Amino acid sequence: MSYWGKFIGGMAGFAMGGPFGALFGAALGHAADEGKLHGFASGFAGRAMPFDPLKVASMLGRRDQIFAVGVTVLAAKLCKCDGPVSRTEIDAFKRSFAIPPGNMAEVARLFDSARESPTGFESYATQIGQAFSDDKTVLEQVLAGLYQIARADGPVNAAEADFLSRVAFGFGLNDAAARRAGQGVPPPQRPSEDPYLVLGVKAQSSVEEIRIRWKQLMRENHPDSVAARGAAPAVVKAASEKVARINAAYDAIKRERGI
Repeated sequence: MSYWGKFIGGMAGFAMGGPFGALFGAALGHAADEGKLHGFASGFAGRAMPFDPLKVASMLGRRDQIFAVGVTVLAAKLCKCDGPVSRTEIDAFKRSFAIPPGNMAEVARLFDSARESPTGFESYATQIGQAFSDDKTVLEQVLAGLYQIARADGPVNAAEADFLSRVAFGFGLNDAAARRAGQGVPPPQRPSEDPYLVLGVKAQSSVEEIRIRWKQLMRENHPDSVAARGAAPAVVKAASEKVARINAAYDAIKRERGI
């Protein structure tokens, strides 16, 4: 698990992400684990950049990367939306998402770059919403954390309220979920799925057997593969949601077995 997963897990109590077979995915994961992801994120401050780190993470299926990069950018944009960023807001970001001290420098680089960038925030909210469309609880918790940041320097003002409303829309949250997040009410607990049933393996299966099955399911259900076969948009969307469940199940098994 990369430090980005750990950084987010401190707030939400979730361990997210998943490995992939692609060599480039392995390289990106290694960069994150080594604390070098800011090299991929250079360019947020207007410098030329070969690709958007969130888009790369999305293509590679790393939910922990999507989550961490997206949340950091959203927090920075929220702090900036109503004027200069205050120390109170930055401290609230650190508290709300429990950033480990050892990761602070990397997170700060991305935060500062996103704060200075003229680019919008909606695409980040949308990609986080898509990545976690199978688990709205995570999205509610993120929105609640953003509300804590907004309130750090006083009541939520009009600019912040508009920002948070648009984030909730990008997340795909309904009105009830958005209200709970705004009021600091914990989201309802959803029944947990049996990860072995999701992957279609036995609880006694070996680690290698489970890994092979996970890779097979990813090949069969990846949205790009489904789209390449001429599937309708609704089918592609369903495939994306299924892949999210598959990754979540595989991650749960790895956590259970200490992998």
